[in-house]
Amino acid sequence: MNKQFNEYLQAAGYTEKTIESKTNEASGFTKWCKKRGTTPVTIDYKTCLKYIEHLKQKGNSKKTINQKLTHLRNYFDHLSIEGHRMDNPIENTVIRGEKTRSYYTILEAEELEDLYYSFETNTILRDNAYNKMAAKRDKAVVGLLVYQGLDSKDFRGLRLEHLQLRKGKLYVPGRRRSNARTLELKPWQIIEMMEYINTVRPVILTKVKNPVHHEQIFPYGQQFTLTGLLVKKLKKYNHKVTNAKQIRASVITHWLEQYNLRTVQYMAGHKHINSTERYVQEDLKQLQEIINSHHPLQ
Repeated sequence: MNKQFNEYLQAAGYTEKTIESKTNEASGFTKWCKKRGTTPVTIDYKTCLKYIEHLKQKGNSKKTINQKLTHLRNYFDHLSIEGHRMDNPIENTVIRGEKTRSYYTILEAEELEDLYYSFETNTILRDNAYNKMAAKRDKAVVGLLVYQGLDSKDFRGLRLEHLQLRKGKLYVPGRRRSNARTLELKPWQIIEMMEYINTVRPVILTKVKNPVHHEQIFPYGQQFTLTGLLVKKLKKYNHKVTNAKQIRASVITHWLEQYNLRTVQYMAGHKHINSTERYVQEDLKQLQEIINSHHPLQ
């Protein structure tokens, strides 16, 4: 079975060093299962939690345990593809609390929506056409932040052909660190986008000198950033807002309450499932409580 796992990893394009790490972890896990009177084919989720406790007692850091779980997820995926299992028992399991990662204050779903609905476009201090159009453009951007969870860098790649208003969808091109995806627009966003494309955008284009940027949905050119004036405006509506990444993290966290992990991975544009798992609200203390409750260590 390990030979087949090795071939599976080779076909997936992993390096020799990574394949060695993953196969070694699979072998060690298989030996542990044997001592417990089970196998990787028959083990269930609760018994997998015992293995996590075993790794913890051996002095592994949370980061190391997560790396080992990643290797085992690959192994379980392989077993499922080969028809040996019907599921991946640790597909959604990740140990939270690694100090290497900074966490954002998660905005509630209502707070995210308030950012959009509170964003003012009509009452502009400087009464001129361009400033009013710029405010409407910014509100369209806020909508894509709070409803589609776009990364600030996603906006640079958006072109007119990516906006599918008749279908109510937006295609977001992939980048070096993200996958392409097609996302549903809210009904009110469709109406807003129609106004933006037909009325607002032509005015914005009058200030964009470089024709290279004229095909962008939001032709900000090289000056486009979501970490400046737009975030400062959002802070006025909610002082907890820090940056666009925090908004995106909040959106993804709420998605996980509605959809399965793979669906959220696609919607977020994550290349690897690990990136999505980081948003799962689960920590080692909770795992320990489950272990003690259902499977007291012998």
